[in-house]
Amino acid sequence: MLVLCPYPIGVAAGQRLKFEQYYDDWRAHGWEVTISPFMTRDMWDIAFDRGHLGRKLVGLIVGTGRRLRDLFRIGRYDLIYSFMYLTPVGTTGLERIGRRAAKKLIYDVEDNVLGGAAGIGATNPNRVLRLLRGAGKYRYLAREADHIITSSPALNDVCRQINRHGACTYISSSIDAARFQPANDYSEDRTLTIGWTGTFSSRPFLDLIAPMLQRLASKRDFKLRVIGNFDFALPGVDLEVIRWTAEREVADLQAIDIGLYPLPIDDDWVSGKSGLKAITYMMMGLPCVATAVGTTPLIIRDGENGLLVRTEGEWIDALRRLLDDPGLRRRLGEQARRDAVENYSTDAIAAEYRAVLDNLIG
Repeated sequence: MLVLCPYPIGVAAGQRLKFEQYYDDWRAHGWEVTISPFMTRDMWDIAFDRGHLGRKLVGLIVGTGRRLRDLFRIGRYDLIYSFMYLTPVGTTGLERIGRRAAKKLIYDVEDNVLGGAAGIGATNPNRVLRLLRGAGKYRYLAREADHIITSSPALNDVCRQINRHGACTYISSSIDAARFQPANDYSEDRTLTIGWTGTFSSRPFLDLIAPMLQRLASKRDFKLRVIGNFDFALPGVDLEVIRWTAEREVADLQAIDIGLYPLPIDDDWVSGKSGLKAITYMMMGLPCVATAVGTTPLIIRDGENGLLVRTEGEWIDALRRLLDDPGLRRRLGEQARRDAVENYSTDAIAAEYRAVLDNLIG
């Protein structure tokens, strides 16, 4: 198997908490797995920062060179596993060549890129990628793949209509339960921390609830911890901004008491989101407050393993309840952990990937 993915191993949540976790499992079941990311680690380190135009252009050239090399060896593999695209820019030319050369092609897609192509990359601080983003690649690969793996039930329905075989499988994002261990005591004898984790691309969703957090801060004491790859400020709120690192990922999450998962209500884009943030908080045993939209209500049962909200008043009320009631935090958090281990752990999901691979090749 040759895996063609955008990002280096171990850094991007869309890869890291999806298929990357299963390389060893696939190898244990007989696959020889070769991984070819488009980006080098050097490119990843500056890709989502402003500036560095020269280094970004070099990164695009190097990545395109890698893909051209891959095109000459695709035919030697029994299976090509492509995540999102072969290259991020240009026409569908390289994707078409790769599809013709591939014996079998699995296409893994996340978010509603097929329905929201016009907005793809609109918030990307990399000006080159904003200008050159090749949105048609997603629909071409979705149509021509031998099988599609999707990030949500809604996106799965869309892809089934597009794919010429109608061959699509929804596989949830997943978390290693052995590594992501809760450390929350649900106590009330300290200032509690409300937390959010994400990247620049999901920052607009955090911005949606910024005024609500400011209003809440005028009524309750709490710390807001933002874990990401961008700078952030929120006047009137006791704020801690942390740069995400793989080494400190679990420890940084363990210091959170309440998780935030805001999403826009009227946006088709969110129908393709997997609910990964909610699943992450749940695995950490944290009560999560989330917007009741998209996949989220399939993951969170309001009042049982988290709280679902829609309006500004509901957001503030839900967070205030959790800040004031340690028993509620404990009840929701402990049930969230049990549900996450049962339904969204790597042990629970591994067989779903193997079934797709075995059915396609077997």
